[in-house]
Amino acid sequence: MVKKVSLNTNHRDEMIDVTKAVRDYVDSTGVESGVVYIYCAHTTAGITINENADPDVKHDMLMRLDEVYPWTHEKYRHAEGNSASHLKASTVGPSQMVIIEEGKLILGTWQGIYFCEFDGPRSRNFYLKVIEG
Repeated sequence: MVKKVSLNTNHRDEMIDVTKAVRDYVDSTGVESGVVYIYCAHTTAGITINENADPDVKHDMLMRLDEVYPWTHEKYRHAEGNSASHLKASTVGPSQMVIIEEGKLILGTWQGIYFCEFDGPRSRNFYLKVIEG
C-alpha cells in the first residue's frame, strides 16, 4: 500500500524534516525487515537524507544550492521563471530508500529524512511505500 503524506511549505527554499512521518508509517505497517521508499512526485522539490542535529547544515546546503543555481540567470529560457528550482530538484533527486530492520529505520546517529522545497511556498505531497523482505 502507498501512503500519501501532505505538507505545506513556507519558503521558496526549505528543508523539512519528515523522519517522524516516515518512522510512524513504518511502525504502523508492522514490517520487521524490508525497505521504505520515500518519493516526491514534484519537479521542483526532492527528498534527501542528511544531518538533522545542526540546523546550520540545512542553511549551508540551501545557500550553496542557491549559489550554484541562482534564481535568475540571463540564459535561463524556461517561461515560468523557476529554472533554478528544477535544477536543484534534479540535483537532490526525487527519492530515497531506507532499510528497515527489527521494525526500525536504519539511519545514522545524525541522519534525518528531508522534503526539500525549491519553489515554495506550496501545498506538497510525498509518498511512502514499504516493501517487506
